[in-house]
Amino acid sequence: MPATLARIFILLLSATSAQAFDYYLLSLSYAPDFCAQPGGRKDPRECQPGRHIGFVVHGLWPQDERGRGPEKCGPASPVSHEIVRLMLNYIPTESLIQHEWATHGTCSGLSATDYFALVRKARDSVVIPSDLKQPQQELQLSPAQIETELAAANRNFPKDAFRVSCYRDAELQEIRVCFTKDLSPRPCAASAGECPLPKVTILPVP
Repeated sequence: MPATLARIFILLLSATSAQAFDYYLLSLSYAPDFCAQPGGRKDPRECQPGRHIGFVVHGLWPQDERGRGPEKCGPASPVSHEIVRLMLNYIPTESLIQHEWATHGTCSGLSATDYFALVRKARDSVVIPSDLKQPQQELQLSPAQIETELAAANRNFPKDAFRVSCYRDAELQEIRVCFTKDLSPRPCAASAGECPLPKVTILPVP
């Protein structure tokens, strides 16, 4: 096969695989519980006391109805400094921004500019209930209670557009929110996961 045709074939194959997913899952990580987990490197920009950080964007992930979506769908050039500057208002570190683009953004079929604009739009569309946004004392709630509060605060979302994930020690890990490819709210599929524990701990924001 001539070199030019081979390159076109590879580009077309990459574009096809990049769009082979069913919906988007917005993952909002809860920083205080993440920072309290043992082990691992904790960046002070997220975990230092006095930063007053609650929920942060972990990612916007292309997802399949019946399982995890595609990852690392092609070469990933570093995200530009301008995009990083914008995204640091949503995602706490440059390394996580670069990771999310390489692992998940390349599977969206979008440019880095358009993908991160979609991330911002998705996050801006979700209201965190006031008692969960920056709690000043420890909370003990069931996953169903958290999801019900989220649905009540986001009336334009289906009630089952929200899922809660948790760590093994029963601390809150993430709130997950499901969207169609055009970013309309939609019910989550089983692939979005669910915390199986009766209660989760939500630590206060330091």
